[in-house]
Amino acid sequence: MKLIAERYVKYAVVLAVISGSTSGILGRLITADSMAIGFFRLTFALPFFLVPVLLNKRHILKVLPKRDLVWSGISGMFLFWHFLCWFIAVKNTTISSAIILADLHPLIVMGITVVVLKKKVPVRAAVGVFVALLGAALVLGLDFSFGGNDIYGDIMALFTALAMAVYFCIGGVLRKEIPGDIYITLVFSACWSCFAIGMLVTGTPMLGYPASDYLWLIVMTIFCQMGAHAVMNWSMRFVPALYVSAWGTAEIVSATILALWIFGEVPGPTKILGGTIVMVGLLYYNYHENDTPRKV
Repeated sequence: MKLIAERYVKYAVVLAVISGSTSGILGRLITADSMAIGFFRLTFALPFFLVPVLLNKRHILKVLPKRDLVWSGISGMFLFWHFLCWFIAVKNTTISSAIILADLHPLIVMGITVVVLKKKVPVRAAVGVFVALLGAALVLGLDFSFGGNDIYGDIMALFTALAMAVYFCIGGVLRKEIPGDIYITLVFSACWSCFAIGMLVTGTPMLGYPASDYLWLIVMTIFCQMGAHAVMNWSMRFVPALYVSAWGTAEIVSATILALWIFGEVPGPTKILGGTIVMVGLLYYNYHENDTPRKV
């Protein structure tokens, strides 16, 4: 089973990125408050992981080191901040600004990998990450909106990138020690708890939203929470956190394609060129990620 997972894990990461790229579009379609979006997204997804673990693997939970439990909780807290900042960002700035700023997380992951975790990254693999980010900037036409009413959303997008990077780095370490379903359950439970507390503290209502909101929330849960984040957490048993983070940049391209399909937004020549560069950078990274690493 492990050999099969190792063989197909990289394909799973790509599919997870495609699933996750729907998040910005769905976040715009949902009228509910950002805190409510995160709460319902975790509420709908958590039982699919929590119930099987409690029924079949409570013995594993009981013997997990306290350190692993604490760090899993911290990872869930950073996932909470990632979601909350992201939903705030897409509601307060342009989708393009939010995506390009939020997708700076590979650079942060690479920095944490080298400086904090004291691991080495192959230079050519690092170049691939930089090339992909350059292509991402072209896809979005360098459409930053630092100013006016958008500055709050832009700052939240930057915090999204930071929280995502820390969440990935913690997962990259813990997934070597904790089974995938156990880790996902712990992280999602911690994240849900943060949203539940946030709902109470902020007085955010749980009911009264349009029926379409609940439909889109279910779609978001299936594609983004289960199809993207759960798969990414599972995959970090077999590939580095930087690999998952780097491929996350590809959502720039898939989100553009989805925007074309759903909203009829036709990408211009710059976006097409940028998308090509993103894929070249990611393929270059993918080819060189197993090189003999030299510190960058």
